[in-house]
Amino acid sequence: MHIQQLYTNCLSEAAYYIESEGVAAIIDPMRDVEEYIQLAKQRGAEIKYIFETHFHADFVSGHIDLSKATGATIIYGPDTRANFPFHLAKDGEVFALGKLSIKILHTPGHTLESTCFLLLDENGKQHAVFTGDTLFVGDVGRPDLAQKGESLTTVDLAGMLYDSLQSKIVPLNDDVIVYPAHGPGSSCGKNLGPNTQSTIGEEKQTNYALKAQSKEDFIKAVTEGLDTPPQYFPINAKINKEGYQELDTILEAALTPLSVDQLKEKLANDHTVLVDTRQSALFTAAFIPGSIFIGLEGRFAEWAGSLLPFDKSIVLVTDPGKEKETAIRLARVGFDKLEGYLDGGFEAWQKAGEPIDMIIEVEADEVAMDIPFDERLVLVDVRREIEYDESHIKEAVNIPLSNLTDPGSMANINDDDNLYIHCQSGYRSVIAASLIKRQGIHNLRNVLGGFNALKEIPSLQIEKSASALN
Repeated sequence: MHIQQLYTNCLSEAAYYIESEGVAAIIDPMRDVEEYIQLAKQRGAEIKYIFETHFHADFVSGHIDLSKATGATIIYGPDTRANFPFHLAKDGEVFALGKLSIKILHTPGHTLESTCFLLLDENGKQHAVFTGDTLFVGDVGRPDLAQKGESLTTVDLAGMLYDSLQSKIVPLNDDVIVYPAHGPGSSCGKNLGPNTQSTIGEEKQTNYALKAQSKEDFIKAVTEGLDTPPQYFPINAKINKEGYQELDTILEAALTPLSVDQLKEKLANDHTVLVDTRQSALFTAAFIPGSIFIGLEGRFAEWAGSLLPFDKSIVLVTDPGKEKETAIRLARVGFDKLEGYLDGGFEAWQKAGEPIDMIIEVEADEVAMDIPFDERLVLVDVRREIEYDESHIKEAVNIPLSNLTDPGSMANINDDDNLYIHCQSGYRSVIAASLIKRQGIHNLRNVLGGFNALKEIPSLQIEKSASALN
């Protein structure tokens, strides 16, 4: 028996490779499938099955491309409807994998088709369960992602999830290993724990959702405090259900080098967006006017999916050699209108003598000194509302980063306001500054170190929102 978790940090996503006697299965593959193919090749194994726990909303799965490349059968659980060939498994159906077997556990709740896969060893003993978004370490999947056309409320799905957990997951042996589809930072749950695997016994003892005294308690616990799902979730779920272009086709267009003149020609079209993925310090020092910054060093794909338009063409400015990585990470969350990158990177633009923009950066102690004397100073906190409510600088105004694609998000900001923008540590605030500049507001500064630095200044008062005090 060989089990390998293949974890993608920027999406907090876990795919799995399972192998026995030269036969392999992949669970919840990412869109870029070459890693799975090469792993099987290195181990002298054949990929026979591709198990999908559900239609993922936070990334585009590699199920279709991997099936085409290997001939492996795509398997979904009951209540699945899709526009490509797959095996519709029955609840309780068992698939042989060498000396192992995989049993289907239909667990609707996160989505209708959500299914867990119970791995039995060569003696038929329960060994591990691959829980998808049904059960995480310390959490469960959010029940507010009903797909278009489904007449189900969040409460309906939460009730289904409770029944699924109680009937299919809780009865499993305490020593069964739990392998979820996501780890900490994922938006598919409210507050996932720090680890990427657990056991049934540990979850019974520590997971708030499994400790609920009744179905009503469970529904209340899992539905309260949910953030609004990112805008790309329904788009990705639809792509996973209906099918998509092959990744190689997308990369061919994305990796087209563009001269400065060719880039200018594309940018003259309102249907083209320029995305700069360099390190934040390089971007703030100098960038092409109108660029949207989303740095590769952070949760790039998640923020790209949350902020970039899916109906427009995208061209890229990257560090030289990062073009392919950027394109793949965008394709993972469903972007397929990638039309090339600036050949030679930002330096080519600069050498051509084209206009540039910049973002002024200030230290936290400078902000503290300016606040008492600048009547027009507005401290803008772009963290999530739940983060702001829990703790923020008294003078700060909360405009969450995810709201900044709305042209009306800055409606309460005056033309002569001096904006000092911060997030938790500094990554999101640079994204925010680039988006605000695209709205024509340029009187802004980025606070280095964000809230982490500001809260250390003794003269700045920290407070909680009234909702967090209740």
